[in-house]
Amino acid sequence: MTLTSLAIALSGAGVLVTGALAALFLRDPVAGMAQTTHRLEKLPEVMADRYVGMVVLALAATLYGDLKVIAVLFAVFAYTSFHDAWIYARGGFPIAKHVSAGVAGLIVAIVAMKAMGQGA
Repeated sequence: MTLTSLAIALSGAGVLVTGALAALFLRDPVAGMAQTTHRLEKLPEVMADRYVGMVVLALAATLYGDLKVIAVLFAVFAYTSFHDAWIYARGGFPIAKHVSAGVAGLIVAIVAMKAMGQGA
């Protein structure tokens, strides 16, 4: 096994574990919190970590300059923003900022995909 194939296999294992946690949180958020040992009172600090991570991913994708990576990353950002908006809308909370973030992510993803179609 080469280091490349090992890296891909380990990445795949990460996909499986993260996917299982995502499914758990979607099915039963309380069980997801318990399984991951997240603490509700610490979520604001955890969100700060997440935003730093998103900035690093966006910066890396931008500097790397691969349109496929940019399109996928910002499509995921759009999805998370729209999903957050849906969650907040169901609770009767304001959603404009999340919808705006989703639209912005979607615009980046669409422009990247159109650029790929034109051969950059």
